[in-house]
Amino acid sequence: MDDGRLNKPASRPVKAGYSRPLDFKHGRVDLTHGSGGRAMAQLIEQLFAPAFDNVLLAQGNDGTVLDLPPGRLVMATDSHVVSPLFFPGGDIGALAVHGTVNDVAVMGATPLYLSAGFILEEGFPLGELQRIVESMAAAARAAGVAIVTGDTKVVEQGKGDGVFINTTGVGVLRPGVHLGGARARPGDAVLLSGTLGDHGMAIMSLRESLAFDTEIVSDSAALHGLVAALLDTGADVRCLRDPTRGGLATTLNEIARQSGVGMMLDEAAIPVQAQVQAACEFLGLDPLYVANEGKLVAIVAPRDAGRALAALRAHPLGAQAACIGTVLADENRFVQMTTRFGGRRIVDWLSGDQLPRIC
Repeated sequence: MDDGRLNKPASRPVKAGYSRPLDFKHGRVDLTHGSGGRAMAQLIEQLFAPAFDNVLLAQGNDGTVLDLPPGRLVMATDSHVVSPLFFPGGDIGALAVHGTVNDVAVMGATPLYLSAGFILEEGFPLGELQRIVESMAAAARAAGVAIVTGDTKVVEQGKGDGVFINTTGVGVLRPGVHLGGARARPGDAVLLSGTLGDHGMAIMSLRESLAFDTEIVSDSAALHGLVAALLDTGADVRCLRDPTRGGLATTLNEIARQSGVGMMLDEAAIPVQAQVQAACEFLGLDPLYVANEGKLVAIVAPRDAGRALAALRAHPLGAQAACIGTVLADENRFVQMTTRFGGRRIVDWLSGDQLPRIC
């Protein structure tokens, strides 16, 4: 199948040659849905095209011709393999949109377009696929981005895990913005837009059947509005990152390595919900390393830290933002943290992933 087979006119009616409409209540994906033939065309026309309907998708070619505003382009891609596919606060469909929108946004760009590639496992229920696709479409509409091209493949049963989704995003960088992991300087403030570990612990609590007085809900969200509010202040923002896989600790180690600096964090200043902290303690996990899907880290020049923090807190997605540390001169590039007990610890890289398959 050519990349872009999702690019079929959304308004095209179901062909008379189909024996019956897709059965989203009882039907399942089979190998013919990825064969390039009539069954695949039916899946595209009855599910993907109506859900993602827009004039660019309806061009009907192997790719999409895009009109872009002036400026520098930003492109990011990500593959989503979360298990389970549905979790408190979201699902793999919305997560796929949010993850790539955020990768574009933290570069300082306005996200405009997404591609979507689906790898489906034979036997996957069509009803669950419909639910994922409709959630993905709703997330894209809410974020103001269009899904303009895509691809579908089907693998044999036992060779996948239900659904994998790859998304690529394109956006335009606003003038005068230059963000990057190599721009942190000693004295800069380290800001965090909200509580840590909500997404990862929502997944793990569901897997482990952990019950708390308050349900742990994923923070999955599109962050480009929050980024725009921050950049609109004119603050000297050196770097933005979304601390997804590997969590805050990995993100800060990446920035420290790129910039050739160290960092000192304040454990007492890092916001973590009580139920997330409890889940981490129960499972022997550190929230610093748990994935987030709706938070950002900002490295900001010290003179602008106050107004940058105020801008984050004024936005609904940054209400619990905090200044959690400072960039230091350190040729060893260590990320350290003062603990609640007055001690100090190294916040090192993980040698592996403490949580499997959560984003």
